[in-house]
Amino acid sequence: MKKLRYMSVFAHIVEAGSITAAAESLQLSKSVVSQHLKVLEKELGVLLIKRSTRKHALTTAGNDFYESCKEINKITEFAWQQAQESTEVPKGVIKITAPNALMDVVIAPAIGKLLKQYPLLEPELISGDSQLDLMSDNIDLAIRVGPSKNSNIKQRRVGEFRDILCGSRALLLKNGIDNAVYIANKWQGKQIRHQFSDIDGNRVLYEATAHCRANSFYSCLALIKEGAGIGLIPDFQFNMIKPALCEVFPKLKLPINKVYALHTYERHLPLSIKICIEAIENHLTKLSVDVEH
Repeated sequence: MKKLRYMSVFAHIVEAGSITAAAESLQLSKSVVSQHLKVLEKELGVLLIKRSTRKHALTTAGNDFYESCKEINKITEFAWQQAQESTEVPKGVIKITAPNALMDVVIAPAIGKLLKQYPLLEPELISGDSQLDLMSDNIDLAIRVGPSKNSNIKQRRVGEFRDILCGSRALLLKNGIDNAVYIANKWQGKQIRHQFSDIDGNRVLYEATAHCRANSFYSCLALIKEGAGIGLIPDFQFNMIKPALCEVFPKLKLPINKVYALHTYERHLPLSIKICIEAIENHLTKLSVDVEH
């Protein structure tokens, strides 16, 4: 047991950057932490950290040993978390942001079901197509289409969908695709390019100029349903209203869009966020099954 304790303290020293900072993090005295390191190096018979009055630096052996210590700490924390969650009740405020196209059909219904089961949860849902900063905007959970390039953000794939290029049946019968106005969301820009694939995998490029744009998915959807033009909507949305709309290219498919849950928690993910991610993933899976059938 002492070995595990020494290894855990060593990992905290490395991650905190100094013995003093590690002592504060562990709520131990500096002398106790320093003694743990000395005993560990003595028992191993190897120097782990080069120490001077100004800075500490890991030796090669210390760096290799740290990787193992880090994994042990992760396993310990995970086991601790699992045990605590067995009796913990999800509660408190949780700020969740998502694009407009996902909020009403995916996020809100999933969180609504959770509220019935866990009434102490206090979700704050923020819908919008502009991406908020998780740290500065104090966001607990962000649902986004496509992975984040920020290495400081933790992400998990929770589902997928395809966009459908569609319009009202009356519009397509009357004007045809060549004369139809393209209705675009603001993020799409003015010059539109869609790469479709047929059943054999052959690619078909569609290009258009957006003559009508809106900064809200639901504004675009209302315009499309009204017969003002054609545009993209997610397949799960199309599946709910397809008697009113039809696909522009029924034999062609657009690429799959992957949906991710993003958060900034390095280790201990709060139970409230964990169950929200699972609920959203389950609801997206159900919608995907409904689309396939």
